[in-house]
Amino acid sequence: MRLLARLVTSAHKYIMAFWILFVIVMAIFAIRLPGLLAGDGFRMDAEHEQVMEMASETFGLPAETMFVVFDQVPDEVIASTLANVETMGLVSEIDSPLDHEKQYSKDVSYALLHFNEPEKDRADVVTSIREAIGDEKGVTLTGQSAITKDINTASQRDLMKAEAIGLPIAIIVLLFAFGSVAASLVPLFVGIATVVSTFGVLTLIGGQMDLSIFVLNIVPMLGLALSIDFSLLFISRYREERKKNDIVDAVAITIRTAGRSVIFSAFCVFIGLGALFLIQVEIFQNIALGGMIIVGMAVLSSITLLPSILILLGDRINKGQVLKVKENGANRWRQFAKGVIKRPILITIVALVLLGTALIPAKNMDLTIPQIDSLPTSYDTRSSYELMDEAFGLGEQSSVYVIAERKDGWADTKGLAAMKQLQDELTSDSLVDSAATIYTASGIDSPAAWEQAMQVPDMKAQLDPLLDSFVQGQQLLIPVTLSASGTSDDAQDWARDWSTRKTEWNLLIGGQPKFNQEIFDEIFDNLVSVLLLIVVSTLFILMIAFRSILIPIKAILMNIIGLSATFGILVYIFQYGHFGLHPGTIALIIPVIIFSLVFGLSMDYEVFLISRMQEEYANTLDNDHSTVEGLAATSKIITSAALIMIVLTGAFAFTDVMPVKQIGVGIAIAVAIDATIIRLLLVPSLMKLFGKWNWWLPFRKGPYKAGNWH
Repeated sequence: MRLLARLVTSAHKYIMAFWILFVIVMAIFAIRLPGLLAGDGFRMDAEHEQVMEMASETFGLPAETMFVVFDQVPDEVIASTLANVETMGLVSEIDSPLDHEKQYSKDVSYALLHFNEPEKDRADVVTSIREAIGDEKGVTLTGQSAITKDINTASQRDLMKAEAIGLPIAIIVLLFAFGSVAASLVPLFVGIATVVSTFGVLTLIGGQMDLSIFVLNIVPMLGLALSIDFSLLFISRYREERKKNDIVDAVAITIRTAGRSVIFSAFCVFIGLGALFLIQVEIFQNIALGGMIIVGMAVLSSITLLPSILILLGDRINKGQVLKVKENGANRWRQFAKGVIKRPILITIVALVLLGTALIPAKNMDLTIPQIDSLPTSYDTRSSYELMDEAFGLGEQSSVYVIAERKDGWADTKGLAAMKQLQDELTSDSLVDSAATIYTASGIDSPAAWEQAMQVPDMKAQLDPLLDSFVQGQQLLIPVTLSASGTSDDAQDWARDWSTRKTEWNLLIGGQPKFNQEIFDEIFDNLVSVLLLIVVSTLFILMIAFRSILIPIKAILMNIIGLSATFGILVYIFQYGHFGLHPGTIALIIPVIIFSLVFGLSMDYEVFLISRMQEEYANTLDNDHSTVEGLAATSKIITSAALIMIVLTGAFAFTDVMPVKQIGVGIAIAVAIDATIIRLLLVPSLMKLFGKWNWWLPFRKGPYKAGNWH
């Protein structure tokens, strides 16, 4: 750190010039990022994707289907609308409700727009089709690509809305912390430079890999909060050192002290984010990658750009003094800390009861993969889909595609018999409503009758195309309809069972039930590994940092309890439907992402607080004194940093995309619990109760010195 301090202080002008140039260049790339984002990130390279690709490329099933929904629209309008869409030449095939009675239900009908060519992003196609549809009342476009485009649009609006709410409040918090306009704006400048730079880097990466649209919200949410938090810690220490040293020396000392804390804190967050790579689902990979880049940029800007700005500004950092920072704040925190350690048992019990009460609803958490309900109800894409779902009962059934492979093919006598056997096995399943094969499609009910019909030239000419639609070489496609929603446990259990069932054919399963089953299994099969990696790594890092075994264990247990309480509150708000929200579900990604992010973030405050207590204990060997003084010295900065984190993430509560809203609110609640109940009540109470055992580390002898046992 000394070498870094010398480098930054001696080359601060060059560093500043580099950052300005770098941010400008990255801003040019960053503008293109929203256009590169496609999909919600719930994708993995597994059996479902393999089957759907085979169904499209081998059997000619559409690569994608969108819907035009008609609500109380006359037939002539339906005909003219679909004619306008057809003339654009973007759609491979159109199934009109005028030709299919099943696509009518009272006043509601829908048309199917089929696309044979697979594409990652059909945003331009969606725009063109909507232009062809025009503003005709009761006519709307919906489907996966239309939903994705609207979520992207909503995400961009959400980002602007959240920052418009959060940043002004963050500046006010910084004003109360620093008192001057200049000192309050510097962290904001550093935060913006961090986010813009990261967006630019992600744009370059986005040309090589798929990025989820949720990256657009989660990355700046995390980046701004961390950058401003790091800046708050850095500037606070700099102002403290400036009272005793000249500007350059004060910055150098700050880099060696606060800079080390920033790097350590970032490393804790890195562990949580890196653990997400163990889950092979695109959205977790995206958040891990984007999060690690933004954390790295936040550290880099905090230990290079920020000190360069401080040197260039000098004492002008105090320019624009609008509030007088009270110097006796530490005394009030000191009195508070003394009050806490006087009643450690009572306060510990009260804190645990509060957290225990909050976590009760977590046992009822209903996790689902975000779909159409990610969009606000104000979007026609969602309302029309729900209208179609209600009118036709789409959610009561689900489609599965079974591909079976037979070495000798399916067109010979034994193959035809095997096909009938497989059809019978499928239809005998209580959850299967129907299974389509050449027999159900032709009305021929036996292999012998099929072979007999194929001997007649006219019949053969009619049956050959039908056979080709189900059989290609060694592969057989059987579309299956289940009498259960694709999101239900029953449908997922069915997909899992048939994927692993031992048969003489190699069965592959695709469709929504299989997709959901793969996502859920991938997350839950790797969840223990993710949690163990985070917890064990954090335990060893804190043991090294504090030379204690009890403090890391307490920190981890308190974190787990605090996060469990957070999940309970999320269930109460979003699942039970409080504070003006409709009852719903919790997005599947929420618990994992919040745990991975907040576990590292909360260690930031833990390290800052316990490090100060450790310094005091090394000097006095008085546990009570070190607890009080550590809390008094750090509480203002921890509270201010936590408040900024709460404001910047909690501002997403006012956004529309539900998973982003849940992540923002979840992080804000977790940080609030950590900075209040845990950091201000549980930590000092438990430090008092365990006394000198806080600083015990086994297998070591000798007097306590900077962490050694006495």
